[in-house]
Amino acid sequence: MDFELDNEQRLILESVEKILADCAGPARAIELQREGAYDGELETALRASGFDRLAENPAPRWLETALVAIAIARAAGVTAFTAGRFVVPGATAGDFPFGDAVVALVDAQRPGPVRYATAADVAVVLDADRVRCFDLGPGAVRPVRSNYGFPIGVIDLASAREMPEIKIHAGDLRRYWRLGLVLETVGAMSGALDNTVAYLKERRQFGRPLGSFQAVQHRLAECAIAVEGSRWLALEAAHGGAPAEASAVAASFAIEAAERVFADTHQLSGAIGFTHEHDLHVWSMRLQALRLELGGLSAHSREVARLRWGFA
Repeated sequence: MDFELDNEQRLILESVEKILADCAGPARAIELQREGAYDGELETALRASGFDRLAENPAPRWLETALVAIAIARAAGVTAFTAGRFVVPGATAGDFPFGDAVVALVDAQRPGPVRYATAADVAVVLDADRVRCFDLGPGAVRPVRSNYGFPIGVIDLASAREMPEIKIHAGDLRRYWRLGLVLETVGAMSGALDNTVAYLKERRQFGRPLGSFQAVQHRLAECAIAVEGSRWLALEAAHGGAPAEASAVAASFAIEAAERVFADTHQLSGAIGFTHEHDLHVWSMRLQALRLELGGLSAHSREVARLRWGFA
């Protein structure tokens, strides 16, 4: 794997970041969260520029799609890009069976509120060793208020219409979903760390910026290492087409790193990040939601043990 992006990849990122500068950011995320809303404008902008089809056949570009997913999460974008444009195409070998529909991913083994359910047109349900898809019509989703930074709702599958069988292998969906969680976690950790570094440069104590104290710098460096380690594990797995073991290893490492980054960024910010008038919660509270999906750290680590040594 080449650790340097090529010119086309750099141009893709530059173009996406221009869109995100106009259609994302913490202020926009806070406004949308207040209303429990989904960012259709951001999704439309990404679609108009063709970034929603990077993973399309005949030559899916998983690494480039992963880079875009991380950038969106880092900019606190409120869009289900990763689910609909990385996870589902990954599980269907570069196909987009639901067109431009907004997709919510549901783990039937762990019922409860689902990210992006209130905006979703389709629910893709992972139920042990099979996948079922549902058309979410009126009355199928009950909105749930939360501080997690995503529009969240409870899906009543009994009120939804099950779609004709679509060939999605459960194992493929699980490994791409697991890697998708890592991409969003890396982006959210990066945003939280960037925000904290900016705060520590401005906040002064004893006549000096807090960020100039060596003990603070040590903790920031450890967070940066955790984020970068997570990022490269994620990109390596994406480059290889989300192999099951590589995706599980990346998820295990990143979700554990997220717990540390969450705690350290809040502590270094004097816990002000928990308050809504400070932007840190835009990223950090998303980490709390992401770390619970697909069974969380214990499930990811057990999957590593199962794949590597044949037991969990």
